[in-house]
Parts: sequence; structure tokens; C-alpha cells
Amino acid sequence: MMTNSTRIPDTDKPRIVVIGGGFGGLELIKALKKVDAQVVLFDKQNHHTFQPLLYQVATSGLETASIVYPFRKAFGKLRNFYFRLGEVIQINPDDKYLETSIGGLHYDYLVIATGADSNYYGLEDIEKNSLPIKTIEDAILLRNRIIKQFELALLTDDDEKKNSLIDYVIVGGGPTGVEIAGALAELKKHVLPKDYKELDFYEMDIHLIEAAPRLLTAMAEESSERAYEDLKKMGVDVRLNTSVKSYDGYTVTFNSGEQLITRTLIWAAGVSGVPIKGLEKANMVKGNRLQVDEFNKVVGYDNIFAVGDVAAIITDETPKGHPMMAPPAMQQGRNLAKNLIRMIKGDIDLIPFKYFDKGSMATIGRNKAVVNMKGLKMKGFIAWLAWMFVHLIFLVGFKKRVQVLITWITSYFSYDKSNRLIIGKPTIEEKQPEKISISS
Repeated sequence: MMTNSTRIPDTDKPRIVVIGGGFGGLELIKALKKVDAQVVLFDKQNHHTFQPLLYQVATSGLETASIVYPFRKAFGKLRNFYFRLGEVIQINPDDKYLETSIGGLHYDYLVIATGADSNYYGLEDIEKNSLPIKTIEDAILLRNRIIKQFELALLTDDDEKKNSLIDYVIVGGGPTGVEIAGALAELKKHVLPKDYKELDFYEMDIHLIEAAPRLLTAMAEESSERAYEDLKKMGVDVRLNTSVKSYDGYTVTFNSGEQLITRTLIWAAGVSGVPIKGLEKANMVKGNRLQVDEFNKVVGYDNIFAVGDVAAIITDETPKGHPMMAPPAMQQGRNLAKNLIRMIKGDIDLIPFKYFDKGSMATIGRNKAVVNMKGLKMKGFIAWLAWMFVHLIFLVGFKKRVQVLITWITSYFSYDKSNRLIIGKPTIEEKQPEKISISS
């Protein structure tokens, strides 16, 4: 017998269940604040993460708390809103029922907003040994790794071992890869030499690997070229038309057969949707995404919807779906909220989703960024200011915006990254650095 074991109050009003509190889910719930229905959010975390700034947490530029915001604080004032910390395991569409890690729940309308995860393209050794940057936990782990590696580098006279500890390989030349590479280059120039005076930072190498012929392929070629030139000037080794074949935790092997050594390979090369079990496999398209119609309704279902990275609206204009980025997810969430309100009121005239592409942007470093906005191309200092303004605006919560702005201003004038913290227990290798193994 299927029961409501999640302690969500029964109601005679329609129940909208949202799975995932990313950008799409967040905007959807905000737009449903006046809906005459019960809204339930399930998420494996109790907070929303502002993913575009994860790289700054990973490179000690921002505190963890600056880019996360609790769901209960965000939606605590909404009537008929309930949050449950748990993972949705399976959907039973015939019974309009969810199986979760904390119990089961019936729904009237279901919205899947589970986002995306790293895509390793079947390369199991890379999945095992590399570091992704998709969650706040990933960012903390990467920050720990960066700082710990320098602490360990102080304890060895072996040049090869030392190089493996302070060299970095970043795979993926999209905004995330470019921004991490730039942030590491700035750490190398302005911050780390002050902390680790005994090390020779000419020996620290930062490699950015991209399989395509240029960086930032979603942007104009002019912007890609500017990003390439800026990174090269900052000392980053940018390799285009290059892909990683394998990585064992020490040796990186490229498609050309060339090899590099590093103990830190950062994977920013691709993403894949995160669907939920229980839906027809025929609804899945490339990228592990759910095919939805122009109203974000999962094909074949009348009351199941998907928004954001996990959803693909396949049309002649968008044969691969919309970009797996925050802006489409946010716009889909707001549009779907309007349609859910209409459906609850009995209005069958729904509003088709139309993506308004406001452009794209990426920052390379201090005073360096590229911005493409509806025919307007910016670069350098002006683009950098525009990048900062947009990211501040989209942060959740006024207090967060103020915190981040103050941190950025302080860092700009001091050339410092104050959040160089190692959080967590050291591993056995870190406790006994002289026993760090070196592959032959």
C-alpha cells in the first residue's frame, strides 16, 4: 500500500512536487508564491548553490557561505510550501506517486529539476581520479587539494614529486575551465609565493586542455581568441584540439600520446542530465536529458514536467535542446509556473516557452573578461565589471550580495585570497608525506 510517509499534510488542494532546488526549481517555486496549491520541494541538500561561483570557493576567493542559501530561509514565508531533505528514487507515473529515501508521496503535478552532473564520456579512470566542480562539496575538496599539495611540496626534495604536486591540468575550455585556469594563474602570481617562499613558482605549471579548435565555443570567435590570448599572457599552457585519453591519478595521457604528470586533474569537460527512474526510456535524448514539449511537459505524460539542464526542448530551432546553463533553466522555471497556475485554474491555453538569449560571459582574471550580449561584444575591464554586476544580481539574498561585493573589493586592492582554509581530516598519505607513491 502506497502511503504518505514524508509527513506532508494531506490537502484538498492540488499538490505540486518539485525535485531539485537548482536555478530552474528555485525560480519555479518563487513564481508559485501565490498559487492556490501545495508546493513540496525535495532536494538532497538543504540549500541552493550558486554554481557559477563555485570556482571562486575552490580557489580561495570566496567563503563557502557566500554562494549557498538555505531553502527554508528562501521560501519560509510562502504559504503551503514544504521542504523535505531527501533523494527521490523512483517515479510511479500510473499512481502519481514518488518513492524517496525518506518515504513516499502522491503528487498531482510533478516537476523534475534535477540539473546535471559531470559527464566523463565513459572514461572510468578519469571519473575515479579527477576532481569535478559541480557541487559545494567538490569546491571544498578542490580547495583542500590545492592547499594540501603545496604543504606537501615543501616536504620533498624530489623534483619530479614536487612538480606532480604543484602542477595542474584542467580539462574543458568552457567558462568553468577558463575561469579556474585564470584563478589559479592569479594565485600563482599574487598569493601563493607569499605563503610558500621556499618554493620556486616558475616550476608551477597550469595546463588548460580543450578538444575543440578554440576556447568558449558558445561565444563569438573574437571573444574566444581574447580569452586564449589573456590566458597565455597569464602563463597558462592552453592546448587546443587536444583530448585526454586516460589519467591514473599521476600520469595524464593525451590523444597524441604525450604525457604530463600531476596529482590534480580538474574535470570541466562536459555535463550530463540527471533523470529519475520510472519514466519511459523513449523519452531520453542525447546528454541523458528528458525530451519535453514547448510547455516543458515530458513527452508522453500530462502532469510530469522537466526544466533546466535535465530537460531538452527539441525543435528545428533547438535540435539539441537549449544550452545547459542557468539562464534557460530560470526562464523555463518562471514560464512553467505561469502554466501550472493556468492549469490549476482550468485554463487549457498554455504559454509556449521561448528562450530569450541575453548572451554569455566568462571572466579570465583581474580586469579580464569577455561578454557577448545581443550583438554587443565587450572585453577587458568593462566586460569584467559587467560580469561582476550580473553575478551579484543573481545571487540569492541581499546579504550574500553585500558579502561577495566586499570580498571582491578587498581582494582587488589587496591582491589577496583570504579563504585559504583546509577543512577536513588529512588522508594517510598526507599524514606520512614521505610515503607518497610515485608511479614509475
